[in-house]
Amino acid sequence: MPEGLGFFLFDLHDLFPGWGIVLQVVALVHLVKRRSEFYWIFIILMGGFVGATAYILVEMLPDARLLPQVQAGFGRRKRIEEVQRLIHDNPSAANYEELGQLFLDEKKYAEAREAFNHSLASRTDSLHPFYYRAQCSLALGDYSAALADLEYVVHGDPRLDSNRAMALLAHCYAKTGNAAQADVFFAEATRISPSLETMYNCACFLYSDGRRDAAREWAQKMLDKKKSLPRYMHRIERPWFQKAQALLKNRTPG
Repeated sequence: MPEGLGFFLFDLHDLFPGWGIVLQVVALVHLVKRRSEFYWIFIILMGGFVGATAYILVEMLPDARLLPQVQAGFGRRKRIEEVQRLIHDNPSAANYEELGQLFLDEKKYAEAREAFNHSLASRTDSLHPFYYRAQCSLALGDYSAALADLEYVVHGDPRLDSNRAMALLAHCYAKTGNAAQADVFFAEATRISPSLETMYNCACFLYSDGRRDAAREWAQKMLDKKKSLPRYMHRIERPWFQKAQALLKNRTPG
């Protein structure tokens, strides 16, 4: 953190006594949105200006690294408009696939799935549109549709997306009540460098299947993994760690 910024904040506090309240509000809003560690609430409220400043320096400033992603979002929305104009003149599978990927990145899952539907209506020689459409269906809670696409994808390339396709297929089997297949695919997916997403989905499956101790073991493995991650990754993966902590406290996983 630039040393001058700290002095600047304290100078503002001297000039404007109410500045501390403003900083507290800003810090609390950021805390809620970013789901920061709970103990920061006490630091911000009890510490006043100093506590809010500490939060801003420790938790908010590192988020500056996310600014390029925000800028990319603006560029992506502009590209969506361009591709939509292209599709008006040339409704090709490639244009629809690009539009679907753009919508997927924007988390507009219904629009993305519709675009992939159009793409696959005229071209089915690539696994990727099926895989992306499956991700949209998962986000929309349509596990049956996701299952059909993921079965096709994993049959064609079991290692697609660093085994994430297989892990998502296991998750779909769990969500659609096929515990035997979920067991098989989770066992394989978690054997090879499992992501936190895969570990958590596996834990949720075990929990819902009545294997609570095994579920908590996976939740603990997730928290143990935190020790080997660089500090900035703690912030990115924080939602998964919070879910693991909730599961360890016997809260029903989502």
